[in-house]
Amino acid sequence: MAATVVVIGAGPAGVRAAQALVQAGLRPIVVHEGRRDGGQIYRRQPEGFTRTYETLYGTEAERARALHDAFDTLRAKIDYMPDTLVWNIEPKAVHVVSGTRHRKIAFDALIICSGATDRLMPVPGWHHAGAYSLGGAQVALKSQGCAIGSRVVMMGTGPLLYLVAAQYVKAGATVGAVLDTSTFAQRLRALPQLLAIPSALKKGIALMKVLKDARVPVHRGITPLAIDGTPEHGVQGVRVKRADGATLQVTCDAVALGYHLRSETQLADLAGCEFRFDQALRQWLPIADEDGRSNVKDIYLAGDGARVRGADAAERAGKLAALAALKDLSLAHDAAEANRLRTQLSRYTRFAAGLRTAFPWPARFAATLPDDTIVCRCEAITAGELRHVVNEMGAKEANRAKAFSRVGMGRCQGRFCAHAGAEVIAAEARVPLEAVGRLRGQAPVKPLPMALAPHADMETSE
Repeated sequence: MAATVVVIGAGPAGVRAAQALVQAGLRPIVVHEGRRDGGQIYRRQPEGFTRTYETLYGTEAERARALHDAFDTLRAKIDYMPDTLVWNIEPKAVHVVSGTRHRKIAFDALIICSGATDRLMPVPGWHHAGAYSLGGAQVALKSQGCAIGSRVVMMGTGPLLYLVAAQYVKAGATVGAVLDTSTFAQRLRALPQLLAIPSALKKGIALMKVLKDARVPVHRGITPLAIDGTPEHGVQGVRVKRADGATLQVTCDAVALGYHLRSETQLADLAGCEFRFDQALRQWLPIADEDGRSNVKDIYLAGDGARVRGADAAERAGKLAALAALKDLSLAHDAAEANRLRTQLSRYTRFAAGLRTAFPWPARFAATLPDDTIVCRCEAITAGELRHVVNEMGAKEANRAKAFSRVGMGRCQGRFCAHAGAEVIAAEARVPLEAVGRLRGQAPVKPLPMALAPHADMETSE
């Protein structure tokens, strides 16, 4: 009987993992929360939309087309489950839901390609209508064919900041300004590591040219002060302190925020994977070897969900994890290809280190957030409330602070607030960020639709 391999995610890592499994003669099950393949960076436009690849993806157009073509070739050779959420993992089985149809799927090997989401640092006023994450702004453009506002400001740091700004410009939207917290000097220091992947560096330069040609103001070394707006009218402008100390105010009706990315690790947590604190990233990440094997037998981690190294690296990591699974299942695999992929990924790891230097996470901002700044948007928990539970209740650990304040208990389950919340706690308690720990994952990872009928449609695939 053929082995059952489940791949979670149909982004760059998931598609290449599935492709390697099919080439080995297997028929993997690919579970994808979205309706169409491509992941976030190569998210497909809905059927019936006719925008060109160049308009949608800019410098990534050919990579997007190649991934989509590969998936189209795979469709008849895999069991594809779109619009399906993996909400829990137990030993040798995943729990999924599509609509109100719940299933339990047994597996011999599980490859988790969960991707990444925006890493966010609060700013006063970011709760106003019209304040989005960079990823959210990108989804609006690709999936709905619209901009998030008539005049948009992009604020934060990292490659995604410039990619989304350039994509908006190419789509004909008005970008009022790009406001970057990192400096040009930081970028120069990172240059030796960034040269590990010259093609990626060249793409970054091309994005800057798009913005320059469109005469979009780019300000580096800024410190966010506030997003101005009202409950009635939403976002009306952005105020920042420039590198020279002067205050800059930009009028807009929408803001897209983001400070690079955070790995989506909840499923790895539910699978029982061990985590380690990465001092350079200031993030907790699941432990995996260079081929993607976690500490849990038959659980593999690939792509940005394990470590953010970009879409090109994710494709290679997905294939490498599939080859590792094939080897562990005593099935034919290409050992030479695995060696080649490891060598390539080492260059992307070096490049990712350069990105950390060029676009650092602004941890220092957490200590200076005004007390009335909302940190957890789901539960409307402020920085002052977090500081209160630290000082008055002794909550210096993330889960204890969650119990006392409800931070991270909302719909996003800490995806938007956990990193910044931990920084606020660490700064107020005067302890290392590692000592604050991380919010424990728990099922369901996202809200579930439930059927009210007495006999809900429940299936088990064993």
